[in-house]
Amino acid sequence: MTLTNGQIAELLARAEQDEAPGTNRRTALHRASRAALFWPEEAHALAEAGPLTELRSVGPWLAGVIAGLLASAEPPPDPPEARAGFLTLAEVRATLREHPEWAAELRSDLQMHTTYSDGRASLREMARACFDDLGYHHILITDHSKGLPIARGMDEARLAAESAEVAALNRELEVDGDARRVLHGLEMNLSPEGEGDMDPVDLRHLDVVLGAFHSKLRVADDQTNRYVAALRNPTFHVLAHPRGRRWDVRVGLRADWPAVFDAAREQGKAVEIDGFPDRQDLDVELAALAGEAGVWISIGTDAHHPRELANMEFGLAIAIRAGIPRDRILNYLPVEELLAWAADRE
Repeated sequence: MTLTNGQIAELLARAEQDEAPGTNRRTALHRASRAALFWPEEAHALAEAGPLTELRSVGPWLAGVIAGLLASAEPPPDPPEARAGFLTLAEVRATLREHPEWAAELRSDLQMHTTYSDGRASLREMARACFDDLGYHHILITDHSKGLPIARGMDEARLAAESAEVAALNRELEVDGDARRVLHGLEMNLSPEGEGDMDPVDLRHLDVVLGAFHSKLRVADDQTNRYVAALRNPTFHVLAHPRGRRWDVRVGLRADWPAVFDAAREQGKAVEIDGFPDRQDLDVELAALAGEAGVWISIGTDAHHPRELANMEFGLAIAIRAGIPRDRILNYLPVEELLAWAADRE
């Protein structure tokens, strides 16, 4: 049996639990388990060509542990829910190699953060990386709103200041004859009742608004009514990282997902595939259900630094594996069509 990197990650996570807390071995196993999600090629292939110590977070001791796992005939266990359904970078890149047109035709990234909230790069730095390094036609800046102070969420005054900078940057691009464009959005915090935390008047000046739950994400009972109430809120366009799951941290919210996606379609909302590797929310299974419901899909990297813009690989691979047609994904629309889509939902 050939183990995938995802299966190795699960086996290392389980081995971690057998080590005493605070020991070097436990720490090494924990780091390597998460790092396995980001190994660019399958470990079993590398083992045939070179040392496993070339893998991220793998030293000589762990290389021996992984070699032992690869040599074992034991079937790998199914991961617990908090670690289930996550693609590895090796799987992502294998998928994209089979479908190169997905990256070639991509026009935009529709979720990212700057130093206006909890990002670690300025608005202009993020725009420069998207335009000059990645070749995007347009991007959507989506800093956090005031209901999330832990993420330095913006109030209406800071939102207006960010709008002014976006407008200034777009004027500079226009003067230079550059057709690329920065769109101004927001990741608006939604209460458990589905209410936004910003003045709706101020939201009217934005191009596309994301709405996201950031509280009471560990409740175990069905949250379908919560989603339906939120989707009836007319002040946002895209339901961002719908479940609020995080790898090995929380499983996120539970709901009757076909009913949620039907409500999104009826209300004219899009749902997001968040490409951040620890989120992958929606995952392939739920993204496929959203596609079957005919809902519009938005893909965002949730990047807080230019290097995290590469998370788009995960979002694209999820969409491909879920069978989402590109003509139902907002990132493939020309900017005029994206803005018309958003305006039609106000």
